[in-house]
Amino acid sequence: MANSDKLFKEFNSNLQIPKSKRDAIKKSDDVLRDKIRKNFKENHPGYIPRFYQQGSSKTKNRIRTKDDTCDLDDGVYFKDNPDNVSGTTLQSWVKKAVDGITDSTPSHRKKCITVDYKAGYNIDLPVFLFNADKDMHPKLAVKDAEFQEDDPKEFIEEFNKLKDAGGQLIRISRYLKGWCDHKREKMPNGLSMTVLAMKYLEKNDRDDVALKFTLIAIETALKKEFKCIMPTTPKDDLFVDYDKIRKENFLNNLADFIADAKKAVDEEKNRLKASRLWQRHLGKTYFPEGEDEDEKASSASLLTGVIGSAKPYYAGN
Repeated sequence: MANSDKLFKEFNSNLQIPKSKRDAIKKSDDVLRDKIRKNFKENHPGYIPRFYQQGSSKTKNRIRTKDDTCDLDDGVYFKDNPDNVSGTTLQSWVKKAVDGITDSTPSHRKKCITVDYKAGYNIDLPVFLFNADKDMHPKLAVKDAEFQEDDPKEFIEEFNKLKDAGGQLIRISRYLKGWCDHKREKMPNGLSMTVLAMKYLEKNDRDDVALKFTLIAIETALKKEFKCIMPTTPKDDLFVDYDKIRKENFLNNLADFIADAKKAVDEEKNRLKASRLWQRHLGKTYFPEGEDEDEKASSASLLTGVIGSAKPYYAGN
């Protein structure tokens, strides 16, 4: 049957953030950090911000969306809260510190401050309280709510423990994120798909085969219990707020994807036709077309196969 492994490797490459944009994001993030440091030194001297990049930039599974956008998560950490202010207030101080950097006003979201850039990216600034001398985990500021425990570094370390030398976990999680981005329709976010990949990855020498079996494993588990539990603090259910419509939409999309994945891997001999089955779910923007020829022989097995960090929590001061 058609072997689409090379097409998936090309797809993975196409999902990468171009170096020019990565450089621009880093430069913007450096500016944000400097502005926050300066503002707090002048207006809130009892609060010294430190920073820790987190999320998909750390797990290396960040993707460019079909709209050619991407983001960066840079946590803003404070060791002390001498004025005993609320999380909402702390967020608002960070928002004020970065206001005016771009033409658009920063967004005060539930769990972060978001700065949008015309160049097609945004930087999210979640705000934390974390005194490593007495706290087991950081406390995330939540708009109009109490601080809640949340440990991004713990999650990254868990991801790295599960990560295979060949990088298939990274690639499969990126394919799943690319699928949700292509479909939109309130599909799960990138964190949810990363967690599902971590839990249900079915390794194989071929990425197309690995993805097929991973999708099946995810569907089997979610039909038994529709939950996506964070493996690290706060160990909450990322699907807890899904209503019936959103749940059914995801499961229906998942079933459709599995049906075409089975056809592409198990039935379709023509490489072009197989690629078009994958494109139905992953889009034509980044997923390439195969050659219009039949697979002559299959040499890959269809069987499923088979780091923490000692650095300080903060990256920079």
